Amino acid sequence: MTAPLAFSAEVQKARAHGRPIVALESTIITHGMPYPQNVDTAERVEAEIRAHGAVPATIAIMAGRIHIGLEADELQRLARAEDVAKLSRADLAFALAKGQTGATTVAATMICAHLAGIQVFATGGIGGVHRGAEESFDISADLEELAQTPVTVVAAGAKAILDLPKTLEVLETRGVPVIAFGQNELPAFWSRSSGLPAPLRADSAAEIAASHAMRARLGLPGGQLVANPIPADAEIPAATLRPHIEQALREAEAKGIAAKAVTPFLLQRIFELTKGASLTANIALVLNNARLAAAIAKALPLASPGESA
Repeated sequence: MTAPLAFSAEVQKARAHGRPIVALESTIITHGMPYPQNVDTAERVEAEIRAHGAVPATIAIMAGRIHIGLEADELQRLARAEDVAKLSRADLAFALAKGQTGATTVAATMICAHLAGIQVFATGGIGGVHRGAEESFDISADLEELAQTPVTVVAAGAKAILDLPKTLEVLETRGVPVIAFGQNELPAFWSRSSGLPAPLRADSAAEIAASHAMRARLGLPGGQLVANPIPADAEIPAATLRPHIEQALREAEAKGIAAKAVTPFLLQRIFELTKGASLTANIALVLNNARLAAAIAKALPLASPGESA
């Protein structure tokens, strides 16, 4: 049996001509921003990928199909939808079988991209080990997905609300290449500096593409995490963010917020505490990641007609 994939006209044409394609997640649309800012940001990210020579494929679950690329009306419908499921590996198949509408997290987007033959995925930040995980065992499925699904993920590091040293340790244990782009230190989402040395460094998209291709030749499972620092003029220094993150974490604990609800709550509170600066930075870093992902997709070997890049 084949996966229930539905390709947009633009992505279908790109596949037919062997053009480079970059996957995009949909939780930023349904769980990251209010309407109409979510649509505006999604359209800007897609336009950035096109401007840099690749084709965007925003991925979402609708009416029992995995949509690889969204038509304009589908994007509008998803952006306005209520009670959209936030899907990861555990509930992706269940939502498809029930015909639910779902937005894909990093893990689910990687699964769907791989099913569609897409090798590069641009996002904001990955999930990871939550603070206090030694008691809660709250660790994002994104880390395990990176260990088993062969997609190169371009992000601005793990979200700064997480336990970054433990997140890095889990990635290292699972054999995931963590590659900082253009610097020796891991970025921390809204901030260029995390205080953690990067295990690997690349200074060009070609280097990252060559590493991706070599992993395939060696038969190694899993993908790569490319940690692309936010542009310097858009960053919020870690010292500025730290007290806001600590306050948001205390509030989440006091309210008993857990599991999938934690990250949306924390991001919303930090948006409020920074008076919107975190969202402005988030948009800047996503656009920056889209540019790099397009360059990596273009540097990969061209696909044969009928296949994605």
